Amino acid sequence: MPESNEFEAANRPLDKNLMRFIWRHTRAEQIWILCVILASMPPYFMVLNLPVRIINEPIQGEGFDTATATLPFMELSLGLPDFLGGATFEIFGGFELERWPYLIALSMLFLALVCVNGLFKFYINTYKGRLGERMLRRTRYQLVDRVLRFPIHHFKRVKGSEVASMVKDEVEPFGEFIGDAFVQPVYLGGQALVAFVFILNQSFWLGMIAVAIIAVQMTLIPHLRKKVLILGRMRQVTARMLSGRIGEIVEGITSVHVNDTSNYERSEISNRLGKIFFIRYELYQRKFFIKFLNNFLAQLTPFLFYVIGGYFAIRGSLNVGQLLGVINAYKDLPSPINGLIQWDQKRTDINIKYAQIVEQFNIDGMTDAEKQAPSSDAVAPLEGELMVSNLGVIDESGTVLIEDADFTLPVNSITAAIGPLGSGAGAMANVVAGLMDPTSGRVRLNDKSVTDLPQKIRGRRFAYVGSESYLPQLSILDSLLYVNKHAPLRTRDPEELGVTIHPRTEVEAIASGNTLLDFYADWVDYDAMGISGPEEVFPKVKEVMDFVEMDETIYDLAMRQMLSPEETPELCQKLIDVRQELRQRIDGSALAELVEVWDRAKYNEHASIAENLLFGTVVESDSFNVDQMVENEHLRAVLAQSKLDQDLFQMGIELADTAIELFADLSPDNPFFEQLNFMTPEQLEDYPPILGRAKQQGFDGANEHDKRMLIQLTFGYIERRNRLRLVDEDLQKRILEARNAFHETMPESLQDKINVYDLGTYNPLNSVQDNILFGKIAYGLSNATEQVQKFIRELLEEQGLQDDIFSVGLQFDIGTGGKRLSEAQRQRIILARALLKGSDLLIINRGINALDARAQDRLVTKVLARARGEDGGKGFGLLWVLTAPGFAERFDKVMVFERQRMLQMDSPEVLAKENASYSALVS
Repeated sequence: MPESNEFEAANRPLDKNLMRFIWRHTRAEQIWILCVILASMPPYFMVLNLPVRIINEPIQGEGFDTATATLPFMELSLGLPDFLGGATFEIFGGFELERWPYLIALSMLFLALVCVNGLFKFYINTYKGRLGERMLRRTRYQLVDRVLRFPIHHFKRVKGSEVASMVKDEVEPFGEFIGDAFVQPVYLGGQALVAFVFILNQSFWLGMIAVAIIAVQMTLIPHLRKKVLILGRMRQVTARMLSGRIGEIVEGITSVHVNDTSNYERSEISNRLGKIFFIRYELYQRKFFIKFLNNFLAQLTPFLFYVIGGYFAIRGSLNVGQLLGVINAYKDLPSPINGLIQWDQKRTDINIKYAQIVEQFNIDGMTDAEKQAPSSDAVAPLEGELMVSNLGVIDESGTVLIEDADFTLPVNSITAAIGPLGSGAGAMANVVAGLMDPTSGRVRLNDKSVTDLPQKIRGRRFAYVGSESYLPQLSILDSLLYVNKHAPLRTRDPEELGVTIHPRTEVEAIASGNTLLDFYADWVDYDAMGISGPEEVFPKVKEVMDFVEMDETIYDLAMRQMLSPEETPELCQKLIDVRQELRQRIDGSALAELVEVWDRAKYNEHASIAENLLFGTVVESDSFNVDQMVENEHLRAVLAQSKLDQDLFQMGIELADTAIELFADLSPDNPFFEQLNFMTPEQLEDYPPILGRAKQQGFDGANEHDKRMLIQLTFGYIERRNRLRLVDEDLQKRILEARNAFHETMPESLQDKINVYDLGTYNPLNSVQDNILFGKIAYGLSNATEQVQKFIRELLEEQGLQDDIFSVGLQFDIGTGGKRLSEAQRQRIILARALLKGSDLLIINRGINALDARAQDRLVTKVLARARGEDGGKGFGLLWVLTAPGFAERFDKVMVFERQRMLQMDSPEVLAKENASYSALVS
């Protein structure tokens, strides 16, 4: 468990000063890298000085008065300052070398120093990059940690997409800057200082010129960049608002469609994009003007060096080696100077962004970090009573949600709460569940304030089912088990899970201030579910899904799932055996009229022309897909060889003509378009001009584009569904011949793009049902689909595969927010996982309001029986804010709410006699 000082650090507000935040967490690393930078300065100075020596000494001959003269190489000496006598002490006399060896030695030393400087740069950049990424990881983790501790009511004022944008995008620049925060000014400043000292050492006046130009840069450029920073901040805010608005459109897309406000949304987005455009355009103008000015000043200095330095060289007061050394030194000077200017700009920019982030994440009323401390210890069951006294809740807008409520609720009681929406019943349930804090009054559990209870108690011993039906994107099984993942309970070998863990994972997590909780451990609290281990999860989950009447849904989802023979080889083989058995039973039975099986020698009239041609399922890719089959060169060659392209061209004309005649005047969202399986409403607009040209020019005169468009149209045609009598026996025969030719001459590049139908092979691109059927359900026959599905299910049960299929259904991905399921299905799952939690008190706050009246009736009856232990299990307390007050008479106690007040709490029998509001609500 984390130490108390860790909780104190987590509860501490975010630092408002970015530099202080960086220094607090990276002090040791910053000091080390600063030492490395200081160590890199002498080699950098030597790299600048060596070219002067190379030019003056071995090349121009300074010191080599005769052909046999020598100079010492690698001489080391220590000189004292003049006030100490100016004596020089020789440490090492060096190696005496003649002119040519001396040139080679200096050149090799120059190359070695270049390598040393490069290695210094490599180490410094890598180190500060890692440092920046650690701090970026720390920052993101802290922000998400704070999001998890935001008070619930705060989420009404923020948009999820904006918070995500801040955590993901807006802190991204922090990583690069954090590594540079202290390192960059020292590193670049050190390089600039060394270059200045070298230039001044060569020529005082040239040094003064460099100082003057750079002083102008350092003064003028930051001043001009102030407006750029303001524009950058405006761009950030407007982009964040755009992100939030787009998120709102996605969440409310149904409202957009039913109210015909799509064009209003387009107009608003266009307006927002226009604002962003003009901000960015002005930003670019100013930014590139500054860049132009900066580059001009940088190039002005060499011009002055050439003119003034050349003048000094001509007069003899500056030798050529010194002039070239100065120019060479200044060549490297603009880079650190510009880097310092950019660092200062980035520092100011990042500080502004950081201040905005801090403002959004430093809020009042956050949950104490210690309340969310992970605990793998079992939490004792709750007993006693919930005592509510003088409860009042006022939301952030000042609206009274409930006031002056007093009641005592035994934890194991079976209680209903009824009242109109906004009557206070829902607010009461949210306070008891810990989702709202009381504005006044107290809520106590055995004399302990419920608001002070750690989440390990509230989150495990209470279960909550609200009217909101949001679910994160997980499989159904993971969604069900999610509520029992409180802390890592059992370690697991990541390799068994197919996961590779980096050896430095723990080290980097510590360095980044992240939690060390093992994500890949087994987090599921099996004891709370009333089972002993993972092997009992399936029967428990299946029982609960049956209880909430989701078993049929799970089965249907399983039949639509796709399986990989590589991942589930045994199940896929069993399904192939079921297919074989089904094939035998179809032959000669009534099922033969309901299913047309795949046969390489027969045309399947209940399948499209494309399916009959390919006799397989396409592995979608850029080079070959069903929607653009006609673009495949091999397929076109086969069609042309059999003259089938001409027949399909004529068929395409008839299909286009029919579609335009029947559907041209309908709106794109008209349900009749569901019958048009070979053309989309959008394509309908493209075909009139194509059709006109094709009728006039015929196949031979039509251009290639028109031919392909019309031929592609026919690939979706299904004879038994569309019933236009366009595919007769002769055409079927020719399509079969084309099928055989297509497969016999198929190039290797296409062989892995099609999974050919094979009775003994499981097709991973088809659903479970399609693999079992190995054919097509007949069109036009009453209840054909239902009869076939019923028969398949009976066959699976005969083979003992019903549990395997149910497991497949539990792996169904429910999509973002669970939107691949209906609202009623999501509410059933939320109820099911609350029951799996094994809590002491189940709070349902209008939780199944999306279900029809009969389904609600059944579930209320079943949940009440389960809560009372009538099914033989451990009972639990129940507090249910009813959507339908008529169910209240089944509960032991009932709370009646009206106008934000609790009127009375008593048994249904007493309330029926004494409380007129109760009678009015339940009648």
